[in-house]
Amino acid sequence: MYKGREGQWAFVLHRLSGVALALFLLLHVLDISLVMFGPEGPFNAFLAFYHQWPFRVGLLMVIAGVVYHAFNGLRIIIMDFTDWGIRFQRALWYGVLGATTAVGIPVLWKIVPEILGAV
Repeated sequence: MYKGREGQWAFVLHRLSGVALALFLLLHVLDISLVMFGPEGPFNAFLAFYHQWPFRVGLLMVIAGVVYHAFNGLRIIIMDFTDWGIRFQRALWYGVLGATTAVGIPVLWKIVPEILGAV
């Protein structure tokens, strides 16, 4: 199932997306906690800082990580709780990639014009 093929890539991407999402969640909790310093505190400065284009690209990566991690988690559940999941794990992984792409296209359609300043 592994040995450098689809199963191994699914495993690696699932772990990387999980770690990246945990780090993003930590950063998110830390910056949201700045609200307690009041309306003129550092929170507004961080909001302005986060609206720069590199962070918008990072937002795309976070969304892609969440969507991939969720769909691949469903693939893992199917593989664990069905008799046929392991036999079709390759097709399921390509389905995860297709579903991630299908969700990602409308996200790109919405966010890329904002990154480029068209909106």
